[in-house]
Amino acid sequence: MNMISSITSNISRSAGDPRVLQSGPGSLGSADRLGRALGWFSIGLGMVELLAPRRVTRALGMEGKEDIIQAYGAREIGAGVLTLSLEQDLGLWSRIAGDGLDIATLTIGGLRRSNPKRQNVRLALWAVIGVTLLDIVAAPAVMARHRRRQGTWRSYRDRSGFPQGLEKARGAAKDFKASSQGESRPVMPSMSGV
Repeated sequence: MNMISSITSNISRSAGDPRVLQSGPGSLGSADRLGRALGWFSIGLGMVELLAPRRVTRALGMEGKEDIIQAYGAREIGAGVLTLSLEQDLGLWSRIAGDGLDIATLTIGGLRRSNPKRQNVRLALWAVIGVTLLDIVAAPAVMARHRRRQGTWRSYRDRSGFPQGLEKARGAAKDFKASSQGESRPVMPSMSGV
């Protein structure tokens, strides 16, 4: 699982960012773990909706809506990947928005009286509501955990700006000479001995 999490952690990183080699369990709070579990759940559900839309629509008595189910599957996968990335809070908020769409679709499209599988739709609706509640708990908790505290600023007063220290920097520029235009250039070694 650590290999998978390090791969997914590096998906949304920029080229200059350091790579995440390993994320230990001690660095993750309970909100992070819940968010990660919801991200994997989202990817799994999205795969089912994307690869087996006919089975889903048949189970819900919503035949003919396979395209919508596949689109929702792609949305779930996207939200899951975003939830597993560094932008975990955005992924969770997008999951909440998607849950709203799922609830509306199940309510409007599946609970009609002519649907013989209304009971399946009711079960699916309760499941979506339960997962939505988990998303609603996780999103603000993740935001609060990773929010920068107000009023706390980092102090760099003890830093010189010289990576190897001030003493090492003294005299390092003695081989520079100013040109007549005021530009500084390093003195090049003589090539006569080569």
